[in-house]
Amino acid sequence: MNIHRIDADVSVLADQTEIPGLGHLPINAFVLHADQPVVVDTGLSLPDRDFLGTLSSVLDPADVRWIWLTHPDRDHTGGLYDLLDAAPQAKVITTFLGVGILSTERPLPMDRVHLLNPGQSLDVGDRTLRAFRPPLFDSPSTTGFLDSRTGACFSSDCFGAVMETADDAAVPDLAAAPQSDIRDRQLLWAGVDSPWVHNVDPNRFADMVSELRAVDPSWILSSHLPPSQATGMLFDNVLGAPESEPFVGADQAALEAMLAEFEPAA
Repeated sequence: MNIHRIDADVSVLADQTEIPGLGHLPINAFVLHADQPVVVDTGLSLPDRDFLGTLSSVLDPADVRWIWLTHPDRDHTGGLYDLLDAAPQAKVITTFLGVGILSTERPLPMDRVHLLNPGQSLDVGDRTLRAFRPPLFDSPSTTGFLDSRTGACFSSDCFGAVMETADDAAVPDLAAAPQSDIRDRQLLWAGVDSPWVHNVDPNRFADMVSELRAVDPSWILSSHLPPSQATGMLFDNVLGAPESEPFVGADQAALEAMLAEFEPAA
């Protein structure tokens, strides 16, 4: 994982994973250096990742007061239980459905849970975090938030993009990556992650995007995109999601063809 500091208030714990045939997907967690420090998601659930070790280079895990779980997919929960053990004061911010989904694998201790719904807010000492449901999401428990002090928008999977190379996925600012195909890559990810968007009326979807856009966030901090201050561009790009080409994944014939490429020659 790479660590980027956006400003005095936000650290990005950046990782990535390759999606064969598509590119490289950024996997970001964040630390909000509030009076009551907030960790946003906890990285990939892979055995070679050490989320707690990476976090320890940013702040003492024992100081963490809140773990904002944008949703309980496995690329967001890798270090969750280790962090709960290392941060005895911390509570997990999630929804009723989020708790239920987690309970199918490893239940959260309910005295460590803080339920927060879209539209509600949380005071973390020197700022307020206002929860919202992003325009694009892949889980019914997804909840992003707006930071009242920095104006940053923590958008979970929304605005993500599968980048062409590992280097592109790892840049500390989206402006440092090639710009020519960002829109296409965002729309590809929208179809992969939120396939329901192709069944949505484009005007109703535009209303959802406009509601968030009206807040005029200073940064878009997506789980699956390098951090970006080009917020207008990102909003414009996702407006095309309902009418974009639906994603169709590889079928068995394609899988067999891929596997054949790796078979040793006779």
